[in-house]
Amino acid sequence: MKLIKHTFEFLIIISLFLIFKLVGLRISQIIAGFIFKKFGPLFRSKKTSYANLSIAFPNLNELQKNKIMNNVWINYGKIFSEYMFIEKFRTSPKFSNQIIIENQSELEKIKFSKKPVIFISGHFNNFELMAMHLEKSGIDLAAVYRPLNNFLLNPIMENIRKKYICKKQIKKGITGTKELLKEFKKGTSIALMIDQRVSEGIESNLFGKKALTTTIPAQFIKKFDVAVVPVYIERLIDNKFKLKIFENIKFSKNDSIDMITLKLNEILEKMIMTNPEQWIWTHSRWKI
Repeated sequence: MKLIKHTFEFLIIISLFLIFKLVGLRISQIIAGFIFKKFGPLFRSKKTSYANLSIAFPNLNELQKNKIMNNVWINYGKIFSEYMFIEKFRTSPKFSNQIIIENQSELEKIKFSKKPVIFISGHFNNFELMAMHLEKSGIDLAAVYRPLNNFLLNPIMENIRKKYICKKQIKKGITGTKELLKEFKKGTSIALMIDQRVSEGIESNLFGKKALTTTIPAQFIKKFDVAVVPVYIERLIDNKFKLKIFENIKFSKNDSIDMITLKLNEILEKMIMTNPEQWIWTHSRWKI
């Protein structure tokens, strides 16, 4: 049954990618946005999304939640369509010029220092463009990713990520953490998404409610006294993006794992509140 499901998904997605290639980016975004808005809610629990929104924004009414979620699904569709053009975002000035960079000088400082840092962010908008820009800027980078459940699609996505986004892709998990440590000791900076639920994490407040949160950044900080650099990307009008590199943050080695993790969650909260329609409310973030 799983094979049939994965084959069906594979054929649909490959067919859509071929259509996107023919019609171009702008029309692909419109098509994919419509498809995801129409059919996405059928595959993801509305209850989970609305419960998540109520945790972060308890004063929202049903109409406001509907508006946010409609735009969340449209954004998912746009991200999906953009995978077909990810090579152009990497290599074509026409596409890369659509990404407005704020505080590029911070990356220049990191390169000049020749010391690795930990970049943290979440699944905002087309999050793939963040790691792509960091590597294009000359940062020796390793990015952590979660393989797709579909074994037919996963090799394609891995190839796209390694070829155009970030060459050093490390699978999420215990083995991946060991590989991260190995890369870091060689001077490689690390890109981590800290916004998803992890079963091996600790309970840390996010919007005032306990959420299982990764401690990998805090562990690296404690062990290596490494700086943390938050990164955020936002979709603007006219098909443009704004990618912001924050100033690096230094914690004390005396700070506890719990305290560091909470502080990073507070940074994440501010990013989410910048544009709630561009975060992954469909994820079971607060499931304990």
